[in-house]
Amino acid sequence: MEKLKERWGIESNWSLLAILIVFAINGSFAAWVAKPVTNFIGLNPDTISGFIYWPLRILLIFPIYQLTLPIVGWLFGQFKFFWEFEKKFLSRLGLGFLFKTEKE
Repeated sequence: MEKLKERWGIESNWSLLAILIVFAINGSFAAWVAKPVTNFIGLNPDTISGFIYWPLRILLIFPIYQLTLPIVGWLFGQFKFFWEFEKKFLSRLGLGFLFKTEKE
């Protein structure tokens, strides 16, 4: 736990616990939200092959997870950590331009 605290720049055990809880809750939440979204766009395991449905649903969970992570983090008082986490993660995926600000 000390290595995580050092790596993430966290000082208190309570903050670390809150961050780990946010990761756990958000994973379940993203999977839960993906089901009605897939139904809304017409993807249903009863109407299409599971070989198509499940990969598409998993691909859909990824952006939902990324969008909801700072929100769930905010609910636990860890918005700053998760906002920085998202910016770093998306920058590694080549989407860092989304967070660049123009200098005046």
